[in-house]
Amino acid sequence: MQETNQEYHRVGVIDVGSNSVRLVVFDGIARSPAYFFNEKVLCGLGQGLAESGVLSPPGRVRALQAIKRFALLLEHMGVEKVSTVATAAVREATDGPDFCAEVLRETGIELYVASGEEEARLSAQGVLLGWPDAHGLVCDIGGASLELARLNNGQVGSRETSALGPLKLADYTGDIEAHIRNVAIETMNTVGAPKGERLFLVGGSWRALARLDMARRAYPLHVLHEYQVTPENMAETANWASEQSPEALAELTETSMARLNLVPLASRVMQGLIEVLQPSEIAISSYGIREGMLYEAMSKDMRRLDPLIEACRYMEATNARFPGFGDALFDWLKGLFIDADQRLLLAACLLHDTTWRAHPDYRADMCFETVTRANMGGIDHEGRLFLAWAIRSRYKSGGGEEGASLSLLPTEKTDLARRLGLAMRLGAMISGAQAVMLKNTTLTIENGSLTLCLHGNAKSLMGEVLEKRLQALAKAFDLLPAIETQ
Repeated sequence: MQETNQEYHRVGVIDVGSNSVRLVVFDGIARSPAYFFNEKVLCGLGQGLAESGVLSPPGRVRALQAIKRFALLLEHMGVEKVSTVATAAVREATDGPDFCAEVLRETGIELYVASGEEEARLSAQGVLLGWPDAHGLVCDIGGASLELARLNNGQVGSRETSALGPLKLADYTGDIEAHIRNVAIETMNTVGAPKGERLFLVGGSWRALARLDMARRAYPLHVLHEYQVTPENMAETANWASEQSPEALAELTETSMARLNLVPLASRVMQGLIEVLQPSEIAISSYGIREGMLYEAMSKDMRRLDPLIEACRYMEATNARFPGFGDALFDWLKGLFIDADQRLLLAACLLHDTTWRAHPDYRADMCFETVTRANMGGIDHEGRLFLAWAIRSRYKSGGGEEGASLSLLPTEKTDLARRLGLAMRLGAMISGAQAVMLKNTTLTIENGSLTLCLHGNAKSLMGEVLEKRLQALAKAFDLLPAIETQ
């Protein structure tokens, strides 16, 4: 599986896991993945594998049928490149090669069977898609295995696989806590992972556990990617979930019963990992092996791009009235916010006009919802809320139903986001969201005043609405408004 610089319009990935079989179609090889199609079938290929040594017969039938369906869909979606990966169940089953041959014969699709180390590497690359400079330990839980991989400031280091998947553990008859602890210690030692590092969690069972943690704590922002939880809180939730029936867990989440059946055992694994690894913090990654395969196809130059800024540029290019205005707006207002995170300022400017088609009465609320839920990497929940509140403030002042989510954002950042929103509102109003119209205007802070200077033909932009917007922005800065013409 070698890196390629070739560009494709659409890229498909078929992932044949021990519990699920999934097809993801990405809309091109982009630094921030755009999901054109995503379908998962919980087949349970690895059910009973530890005891029988072969793939689950019913799971094998379901998996083949799913791949047949995927093959037909791909044929009509204009997908130019299809990558495949089969993981622990197919890798370990004695009839794994026979299953691969049957898939090839029936569908024309050749399954690539990844080794445990390759699986760990791909999962770690998926994490790098969202955290380019990530440092810590990636833990990917599947149905029949668990992989660990070290990340050293954006580089994938040592990795190892283990038999700590819940489908494997379901057949274990000894002291399961001691077994989990011993295997975790052995795997950690092989990887050479020190205690106290950040732990990135990949895999459906971890995501299900994170959803339960959110529900138990009434966490107001229901976005899994970059959800951060303390080891103490995760251990508490894992301890609780390990003692619950799938039916009881279903009362708190919309996760499928097929997935919830694995959560109690996965929770016991989580307890053991926290005890052994003693992580400093835990973060959930929605990106994993499939995104890692997309990362594999990227050029080195593309990998170096900022996933947040690239996602925002894509949204501006496809949804804004005048793509390109975001950069001009950023240059125009950044002098007002020299101590702020310039990366977030640029992201906000790129996004500021992407919901303009919404009805004016609902545009502000749609801004907030769109940004908090957007498919963006390279940004934590606090950053999402900052962007969402800034862009909401670009259209509307005052609070709304977003108050609960904003409890996650410090007051000083809420105030900063509001000032940014008002600055974007002024810049868009002056120029009609056209970059050329900002060229003869400047906005500066000096001697207790916020001064808007209009040069040349920009003097014709004067008007009551402009004065009103400038007054609102000056008030937010606790400054006096002033307008100069030259």
